[in-house]
Amino acid sequence: MTDIWTYLQDSPLALLTMTLAAYQFGAFLYQRAGMHPLLNPVLIAIVIVVAVLLTGDIPYATYFEGAQIIHFLLGPATVALAIPLYRQFDRVRKSAIAIVVSLLTGCFTAIFSALAIGAVFGASNETLISLAAKSITSPVAMGVAEQLGGLPSLTAVLVISTGIIGAMFGPIVLNALGLRDWAAHGFGLGTGGGGIGTARAIQVNETAGAFAGLAMGLNALATAIFLPIIWHLIFG
Repeated sequence: MTDIWTYLQDSPLALLTMTLAAYQFGAFLYQRAGMHPLLNPVLIAIVIVVAVLLTGDIPYATYFEGAQIIHFLLGPATVALAIPLYRQFDRVRKSAIAIVVSLLTGCFTAIFSALAIGAVFGASNETLISLAAKSITSPVAMGVAEQLGGLPSLTAVLVISTGIIGAMFGPIVLNALGLRDWAAHGFGLGTGGGGIGTARAIQVNETAGAFAGLAMGLNALATAIFLPIIWHLIFG
């Protein structure tokens, strides 16, 4: 076992392989459970990877040397979301008013609820701004948080946690509310769950995936515009 841990510590490629294997294992369990939202493959992969890093005393910097290719592929993967969106363009155009209203509602609810909850528990300004950006895709969220004096690393953790929770419980809540329209499901998951919520929507239905991708992009843009304004009005 000592030799195995030594090999993992010294081999970034082995850590990349371990990451992919962890996700594949999570995806396998997810499929076997009938795509049950509580068995999110991202969550399973995170638990496995963290357990290996802690057990092997492997520094994150060493791990990222191998896993950075996955980080790089986030960009192309996000751009690829334009394909299902293009296929649903006519429906998106016809739903423009509903999309704008839903977007602004989701954006402001995410910002103000995070600030309110953080303030109630006495969070510092750094933590508050890190919380406020939690519902958008991580690259934008980290950039916004850093510009406003937040903690990008904390924001990244919060974005991933929010996405996992949204992907796990979002469909359950939407179904409980009686929403059967796939466009509404997708837009809700994309607005509240970011990239992970969007991935969940794509797995379920193409229409849901298209609207989730749209919501993820628009919410990132809206939050990047309105969060600095709200922050300076309240705390400036």
